[in-house]
Amino acid sequence: MNLEIERKFLVKNNSYIKKSFKKTYIQQGFLNSDKHRVVRIRITDDTAFITIKGISNTSGTTRFEWEKEIDKKEALLLLDLCEERIIKKNRYYIKKNNHIFEVDEFLGDNKGLVIAEIELTNENEIFIKPSWLGKEVTGIKKYYNTAISKKNS
Repeated sequence: MNLEIERKFLVKNNSYIKKSFKKTYIQQGFLNSDKHRVVRIRITDDTAFITIKGISNTSGTTRFEWEKEIDKKEALLLLDLCEERIIKKNRYYIKKNNHIFEVDEFLGDNKGLVIAEIELTNENEIFIKPSWLGKEVTGIKKYYNTAISKKNS
């Protein structure tokens, strides 16, 4: 089974921008945002994916994730079928020791919301927190992209 293990944090300031080695623009929508499963369409620059995620465990760090690359033209058509609104965000990639932090700056109605994620190999993996990392929000549903998409335009 494919498991995604990640932790999420709010971001205190924008000093991560200078430390980033890559920036991408992302559009994503949800074909299904049921609490037991999520089906997401994501376009990152010129690459597109369909992703299915299961329900999170009690700590909010781990859940099933299946992802497959799809044709960008097909992804654009699927975005038209998605629920609610499409999320638009810039993503910055920052390397810190052996880890990569992905920092999302949300656009539209969610402008000003900045969330960092780190993927781990296990729930208890130790990592060094950068100074720009703020309060941990792992498992808090209002910070899931499905909830954020309902506030975006």
